[in-house]
Amino acid sequence: MIIMNVQVEPNQRSVENQQVSEQKPNETTNRLIYKVDDVPPWYLCILLGLQQYLTMFSSAVTLPYLLSPALCIGENSPARAHLISSILFSSGIITLLQTTFGIRLPIIQGGTFSFLVPVFSLLSLPEYACPNKNNDPDTGFQSNIGYNSSNSSSILTFPSEDEIWQKRMRVVQGSIIVASLSEILLGLTGCIGALLRFITPLTIVPTITLVGLSFFEEAANLASKDWTLAIGTVVLLLLFSQYMHSFNVPIPKYVKGSGFSFSRIPIFALLPVLLTIAIVWIVCILLTAFDVLPSDSAVRTDRNQHILENSPWVRVPYPGQWGMPTVNAAGVIGLLAGVVASVIESIGDYYACARLSGARPPPSHAINRGIMIEGIGCVIAGLYGTGVGTTSYSENIGAIGITKVASRVVIQFAGLVMMIMGVFTKFGALFVSIPTPIVGGIFLVMAGMITAVGLSNLQFVDLNSPRNMVVFGFSIFAGLSIPKWIAKNSAAINTGDRKSVV
Repeated sequence: MIIMNVQVEPNQRSVENQQVSEQKPNETTNRLIYKVDDVPPWYLCILLGLQQYLTMFSSAVTLPYLLSPALCIGENSPARAHLISSILFSSGIITLLQTTFGIRLPIIQGGTFSFLVPVFSLLSLPEYACPNKNNDPDTGFQSNIGYNSSNSSSILTFPSEDEIWQKRMRVVQGSIIVASLSEILLGLTGCIGALLRFITPLTIVPTITLVGLSFFEEAANLASKDWTLAIGTVVLLLLFSQYMHSFNVPIPKYVKGSGFSFSRIPIFALLPVLLTIAIVWIVCILLTAFDVLPSDSAVRTDRNQHILENSPWVRVPYPGQWGMPTVNAAGVIGLLAGVVASVIESIGDYYACARLSGARPPPSHAINRGIMIEGIGCVIAGLYGTGVGTTSYSENIGAIGITKVASRVVIQFAGLVMMIMGVFTKFGALFVSIPTPIVGGIFLVMAGMITAVGLSNLQFVDLNSPRNMVVFGFSIFAGLSIPKWIAKNSAAINTGDRKSVV
């Protein structure tokens, strides 16, 4: 979170702001293989875009899993695959808008977790409670919903099942759309830019650092499914990105009139994430194929095979695919908190992305555009019925630090890859078979990179000042301890939600 209660004396504020504006990107830029405005060869753009897609894929796929129970979607329902398709397709559109008209930094847009708590609170209201269930994993229902007294044997038909979760999705959609209008206004009116004069390096450091540290629990949960596989993923990723980055692989090419020749490409520096995932994933596929692993092992690649089987080959998501959105006033008010959280996180991400990309800190007008486009993205996500809004993805910013590729065009290719995978859902669902410990290992490195980027801004802060030390230490400690306490004491604050979903 951004600590806005820091009172900075005018002279000190001007000095710190001057330090931000005078940060020289030369050192970072010189270490980059591709800078923000560089355009790699088209074949590298495809591979690098696929790498960014794989980095964000796990977060995008996790959201439908978390939303499905609250929406009354069964474990084996094809609706989960449809939600994944919608999230990927809309994320691709929003990424293209953000990199072309918004902040114009190499930053991925995707579904945000900050909207989950307000959405869960909305769906926990009595009128949206799921019907009684019948222990049926295919439908997710446990009794004959739509029971007819004149026909006790009547059962729920598939269209009725769809209507049960789509009714809930429509109210979530409408509430997200209305709440997101406030984010558009924040960017359009320049309110966010006006607040930037209060954002000094002393506020940037805890903001970005806490964004990175916020992933520690998720990374640990994913990696703990199989620590051996997760540690192996970390070792391989660090080996490629830190120790083999200068090794150039000869790639044959044919030039008309000159014949065959070899180009030496730093493949390990460009594609460490893609190579790591591919190698470890293939090993897991072989272990699964030869039945070396127990049936309940998290390393097996057939654990989510039902999603691949239930996914259609081609499905084009479109606005209003679940019906006309409706609005719930309580849901809109709750989602405003998610909008504020998303805005704060994105501002920190913009600074982190600019620093890793070798660009100067984004000016106020660029941040205003970025927030406005993000608000438009949330409206688009609401229209497509993803169940959540959109925000910038910190793990993909961390990937820039690992790969040294900051090209805006690469992120635009990643947006196209997301849209393609959202349409050809069978191929998109194929990546669900990536074992979660692999994702956990990747997250451990990426979140660590984001945390390090945040702390690196301390070089622009006078650490000999006791005041600065107190502000920094308290910001970090409070940012970690208060959310932890609230999570463990959800009933301490009466929000009116009987289930106290946190």
